[in-house]
Amino acid sequence: AKAQSEIYSKSSTDLALRDAFRKMRHFLMTTQGLSEDEAVSLMSIAVDFGVTQVVDGNWGMHAVVKKSLFVGSD
Repeated sequence: AKAQSEIYSKSSTDLALRDAFRKMRHFLMTTQGLSEDEAVSLMSIAVDFGVTQVVDGNWGMHAVVKKSLFVGSD
């Protein structure tokens, strides 16, 4: 029970969302050659964030962008 309460004390949806945001920004910059400003602008209008998991203190968020936004995607 003590270990579980330690996990809960360090878990946060804010931290999980920050991680998902940073990973999506990095993905867009490295795979699409976008600048940081371009990546963040695209994310503000075309990326959906959602809750992946909130069980046992292991909270997760995910980011989704449609492939059809990119040239050459099938």
